[in-house]
Amino acid sequence: MMVLTFLILAITIFLFIWGRIRSDIVALLSLLTLFLTGILNVEQALAGFGNSTVIMIAALFVVGEGLSRTGVTAWAGEQMLNVAGSNKTRFLVVLMLGTALLSAFISNTGTVATLMPAVVSAAWSVGSVPARFLMPLAFAANTGGLLALTGTPPNIIVADILAGAGFTPFGYFEYALIGFPLLLASVAYMTLAGQKLLPERPSGEPPIDLGTAVDELTESYALQEDLFQLRVRRGSGLVGQTLSQAGLGRDYGLSVLRIEPVVDADVNQYGPPRQVRNGLERLRLDDSSLLPGPETTIQANDRLWVKGGRESIERAMVHFNLGLQPADDADAQLTGSLLSHEVGLAEVLITARSDYIGQTVARGQFAAKFNIQVLSIRRREGVVDRQTAKLAAGDSLLVRGTWEAIGRLENERRNFVVVGSPEAMARQVVEPSPQAILAVVTLVGMIVLMVTGLVPTVIAALMAAVVMVLGRCLTMEAAYRAISWSSVVLIAAMIPMSMALQVTGGAEFLANGLVNTLGALHPLALMAGVFLLTTSFSQVIHNTATTVLIAPIVLQAALDLGVSPYPMLMIVAVSASTAFLTPIGTTTNLMVMTPGGYRFGDYVRVGLPLALLFLMVSLVLIPVIWPLT
Repeated sequence: MMVLTFLILAITIFLFIWGRIRSDIVALLSLLTLFLTGILNVEQALAGFGNSTVIMIAALFVVGEGLSRTGVTAWAGEQMLNVAGSNKTRFLVVLMLGTALLSAFISNTGTVATLMPAVVSAAWSVGSVPARFLMPLAFAANTGGLLALTGTPPNIIVADILAGAGFTPFGYFEYALIGFPLLLASVAYMTLAGQKLLPERPSGEPPIDLGTAVDELTESYALQEDLFQLRVRRGSGLVGQTLSQAGLGRDYGLSVLRIEPVVDADVNQYGPPRQVRNGLERLRLDDSSLLPGPETTIQANDRLWVKGGRESIERAMVHFNLGLQPADDADAQLTGSLLSHEVGLAEVLITARSDYIGQTVARGQFAAKFNIQVLSIRRREGVVDRQTAKLAAGDSLLVRGTWEAIGRLENERRNFVVVGSPEAMARQVVEPSPQAILAVVTLVGMIVLMVTGLVPTVIAALMAAVVMVLGRCLTMEAAYRAISWSSVVLIAAMIPMSMALQVTGGAEFLANGLVNTLGALHPLALMAGVFLLTTSFSQVIHNTATTVLIAPIVLQAALDLGVSPYPMLMIVAVSASTAFLTPIGTTTNLMVMTPGGYRFGDYVRVGLPLALLFLMVSLVLIPVIWPLT
């Protein structure tokens, strides 16, 4: 059985390298082969799908999406860009150092899931591609795990093995004595040599630029021509009325896109000002002002962003005693006025089978049914009157509503086709949403739970994911879409391979042979052999399983040779985190493979020199920090 397991492992690695079959399918084929050959029973073969690590990864995808949708990751990416400027090398250094620091306290997978959306966006912003930064992101997360006890599971395992043998375990930050020099070495390597080895292969499309996207939409639908800012004077007939009572849409054909409460600069009747512009102090807006509804009440001094014809605007101004605001900065404010983390824009096409063909917008009751505003209608010949035009197949509607409402339109496939990627636009809104504070607090709470060990790490991740959904950082539908199911299946299907190596004795056979051979030469030779064996295993099986297999053997070998177990077990912890040569070596490597457009060979080309650098640094520093005798 042991020989057969090695054969299956070799074929699996070959198929991964070959790359003609999807990696998750290869993993599933490996799992099925292990079962059909009798190496594993059905419970062992399927154990990966109930593995806590797999569940935690899925939960962390949700946490990362919650941070993205509330603007936290976009803000973080913007801050990194502010520090790094347009200098790609400086951005790489800032990225790796920041990632490593975070991964010392949160899991490596959680760190990558949290930062990856911001890194992808920032990569395009500095005139590069994600492939130039996502692999350094993953490698920095792995290295950062060596800065603290809870940074990565192998650290905990070697500490537990020392304690179980009656030795004092490594301290919480003792790992940083070697982890920090390795981090500096990895940053130096990536800066001086790694950048030249990383591919420049584009993957996917650049993130949507909101300003450009809104400009294109407003030009195509002639939105700017009919967009006005009206000031509600104190004596206006609109003061105290709801939008429904005012009848601006019913009687004047006007759409109120947004209501901004403002006061004169020398009057402070609403509280502290937020910013001054054109002699007016703008205050913080609540959700109702971003997307006003029929029951929204108009107050004195409110600024109304209104869409409608100039003639209708002039009639409303006279009837309600309204003032027309200067529109000098309308272009600059347009994106912020039409979009937020709550409210978005989308193009919607009327299908040939739509039930709304032949109806006007008013008769179709779009606002009541879908909680959206139809801002403009475009036909082949150009923009048509949205009040009187009857909808026809192929008409495109520019609509505005909550992102959730736009998502519901996507489910109305018989009637509509939503054009573009509304969710991608939502992620690019940099200004944090009201839920951003909750998202950050949730992340911090998850880190605290993981660091203190009050609950298992998987439970902490699940709790954070649930809080993200309950706190309206994202919907449950968005949470399911956020999970990279191909990565989840791949990881779950590969875990049985490490189990097969254990149950057949294959891992122990290799470990004993190498340790016994090199141990007879010199302790440094043994350390080098342990490093090479552990890191080799970590390229194809989970580093936790690798550490569980090898650490006890290395401890016994150290005791038999009469050398200190501390340097031997520390090099096990280091080499277990040196899985740089394959995408299946660690979860973080897998997570960046598809977004970065990487191939199997990319990891070998970039990771092999770094692994050798880690070996040399470890052999020099570990015996000095933890003497062999």
